[in-house]
Amino acid sequence: MEQKRRLLYVEDESDLGNVVSQYLEMVGFDVVWESSATTALAAFKARPDFDLILIDVQLPDYNGFQLAEEISEQAAGQPFLFLTARREKKDRLQGLNIGADDYITKPFDVDELVLRIKNILKRLDFQRPHAPAIDSSKMLTHIGDVQINQNTHKMTCPDGETIDLTLREMQVMLFLNKNQGKLLRREDILVQIWGENDYFMGRSLDVFISRIRKILKHSERLSIETVYGSGFIFRVSSL
Repeated sequence: MEQKRRLLYVEDESDLGNVVSQYLEMVGFDVVWESSATTALAAFKARPDFDLILIDVQLPDYNGFQLAEEISEQAAGQPFLFLTARREKKDRLQGLNIGADDYITKPFDVDELVLRIKNILKRLDFQRPHAPAIDSSKMLTHIGDVQINQNTHKMTCPDGETIDLTLREMQVMLFLNKNQGKLLRREDILVQIWGENDYFMGRSLDVFISRIRKILKHSERLSIETVYGSGFIFRVSSL
């Protein structure tokens, strides 16, 4: 029997939380529903093997963005999405900047939510397939003078320093590496990594590129060139 995918659902509205969690279980997910950031963090620490975490931004103790950052500090690359009644552009960009895989505005259709969840899990399975055992040596990618461990999402720099990457940062780095020296249009990167191309995702990509540029300051051989109005070129210089 196929193992159910585990979801951590964080929602303080009892009626909505009850309905959504029951529906998700009805369609085949194993759901842990928590009504506060504090209890959600405790649930994650107790068993941090959730395939996806659904987080409401407005929680009674502290907001969902903070919760996502705390979880990411403990488990780099943990997939999650935000559910919120807030429609401000800056909130969506903040969520995507943290590394969210999606951002859904309330009120939402629960069937759309299920579809979004399945699409995220399908994309993650393709990018990072589950396996009972992984040869860690095969998950090491050397890019110029740095090394990326796809299991731990850590990048080792020439000076020996180790930097934690989010799942998205790692995915962007690996995609750039596969296309060294090529002009990559924003829409191509978005479709390949996020699965879609829209204004908000484009703004989020710019944030990720900016963050990766800061990370690449630890390297003497890697750089990202911006071709204004077109996209980016990833450069790996010779020794």
